[in-house]
Amino acid sequence: MLARATLALALAACAVPPSEAAPAPTKPPAPAPAPAAPPEPKTVKSYIRVDTPRVVLAHVRVIDGTGKPAVGDRNVVLERGKIIAIDAGADVAAATGTTVLDLHGYSVIPGLVGMHDHMFYIARPNYDEHGQAEDPLVVPEMMFSSPRLYLAAGVTTLRTTGSVEPITDLNLKTEIDAGHLIGPHMDVTGPYLEGATSPFLQMQRLRNPDDARQLVNYWADRGATSFKAYINITRAELKAAIDAAHKRHIKITGHLCSVTYPEAAELGIDNLEHGFFVNTQLTPDKQPDVCPKTGSGPTLRAMAPDSAEAKALFALLIKHHVAVTSTLPVFEGRVPGRPPLRQQLIDTMSPQSRQAYLYVRQQPVRTPGGAEDFARGMAMERAFFAAGGTLIAGPDPTGNGGTLPGFGDQRELELLVEAGFSPVEAIQIATLNGATYLGRQKDIGSVAVGKNADLVVVKGDPTARIADVENVELVFKDGVGFDSAKLFASVKERYGQY
Repeated sequence: MLARATLALALAACAVPPSEAAPAPTKPPAPAPAPAAPPEPKTVKSYIRVDTPRVVLAHVRVIDGTGKPAVGDRNVVLERGKIIAIDAGADVAAATGTTVLDLHGYSVIPGLVGMHDHMFYIARPNYDEHGQAEDPLVVPEMMFSSPRLYLAAGVTTLRTTGSVEPITDLNLKTEIDAGHLIGPHMDVTGPYLEGATSPFLQMQRLRNPDDARQLVNYWADRGATSFKAYINITRAELKAAIDAAHKRHIKITGHLCSVTYPEAAELGIDNLEHGFFVNTQLTPDKQPDVCPKTGSGPTLRAMAPDSAEAKALFALLIKHHVAVTSTLPVFEGRVPGRPPLRQQLIDTMSPQSRQAYLYVRQQPVRTPGGAEDFARGMAMERAFFAAGGTLIAGPDPTGNGGTLPGFGDQRELELLVEAGFSPVEAIQIATLNGATYLGRQKDIGSVAVGKNADLVVVKGDPTARIADVENVELVFKDGVGFDSAKLFASVKERYGQY
């Protein structure tokens, strides 16, 4: 009873006198507005425009990737990821499970096979308008923007051609193959096989041939399907890496300097990067196993395309089945006023990477003979191809000179035509030749019945105007049509960030 009385007194003490009580509300308060439903999360499906078991590309011009002339007004029929028919153009009625696209005024080419297509961006800390930066060079991985840019521009298969984050590239490939992420089919190159010195802290530095063997075997065990030797590797290290790779039936390429092209060919290398721009065999201060301070320019200037030295080099490379990768876009930036500014490319860069690129463009060209060297490099590639050499293509898209993923692959085609190749030859170099080097020519690289439906639909006619390769409308990868414009929009101001 006492407890109850005490509780009653406490409640009474807390009661509000009638004169001070708040007035009763005349009507209930309006309910709070319901929160807006969150937008649907963006998934891979958000960027797909065509995904039916059967697709008919009606009334399209076919540029098949073999070097043959284009054929107008064709119907290309895709079914469950394969090309099943290429017939005369005809109107086709829509049916259940079939998408029919009227493509008057459009062309279809094979999906590009990018043979020098990185996933990283090279950044120079605190780069300013005077061309000054602080050490060290930084190489961040663009695992979101790069794969989307490649696919948006028409690259359906690529080789990373040197990885600074190989485990990231391997995991990225797995997620793309599983359909969880967007991007091309990937041939993942292991980490750079670099010598004892390097400007990049993110590269392992080989100490001896055994190091090279171990590195190849370690990353081959983890899924790497190609390797790349780099600037300061020694001949002994390169030979050890080549032998280890070949035992695993894996090919090895090289961006060389300390080792000359003839030396690498004799050692058994499969591929040489950067056309003939980085060969050092005729450089006067060249010492064995050392990248000369004067670089490769003296060799390029001393070796005319029709010279005895060039002809002997071409014959040696052809004899040893050594392919050469053309990477013209990354060298174009050495020519004043080039490349032309493309607004869509500029819009893709993060504010910081855009500023750095524009600073680079305004700097005086520091490479002597930029325009002449660029023309000489083009002529060497054309002469090698004419001699029967295997030329493949990729732009080396690290942001240098504004060379970005996808955009650079398209620009490579334009520059090959500027170099003197016909448009159909340029497309062959960038598609079927790369597929053949990878040993995948039965599946990809040309528009043919039975091959994978890896195709690019562009507005216009690249055989009449090669710049029409920039007008990508749809990119089919395994028969699924991705919307190029949506992919580009998704990475606006992202390249250089992530």
